[in-house]
Amino acid sequence: MAFFQIERASRLPVDEAWRRVTEWARHGDHAPLTSVVVTTPPPTRAGTSFVARTGVGPIAFDDPMEVVRWDPPAAGRPHGSCRVVKRGTVITGWAEIEVHPHTTPPGTASKVIWREELRMRWVPRPLDGLTAPAARLFFGRTLSALLGE
Repeated sequence: MAFFQIERASRLPVDEAWRRVTEWARHGDHAPLTSVVVTTPPPTRAGTSFVARTGVGPIAFDDPMEVVRWDPPAAGRPHGSCRVVKRGTVITGWAEIEVHPHTTPPGTASKVIWREELRMRWVPRPLDGLTAPAARLFFGRTLSALLGE
């Protein structure tokens, strides 16, 4: 499995950064050739499911995911964290997203940490060393776009 981590400092307050990075359908707005459909009713919670469909026409695959931990920022808890498990036939693994208060560098209000371990079926394990940097670039661009950075 390929592991990667992305961090972004943002001028957005924690609650707004959290809202933007956990609004699952918006992820498809910022990922090439991808659409995301939430398959369970709101609000998001443990058990929420969504599917990212990537590709063009018949050359596409589904990446079903489920939120298995949901701890949004709230009174008495100034940070949020969640864990999503990928349950697809093409991509498996997990992602964890954390949003924390952050003041360095000046002008920032929050910090988002995205950790992910993914396995792409039919990609030989020795290529995991190439998969991680490609995924870091792809998801890093998506995270920056979600935050409006």
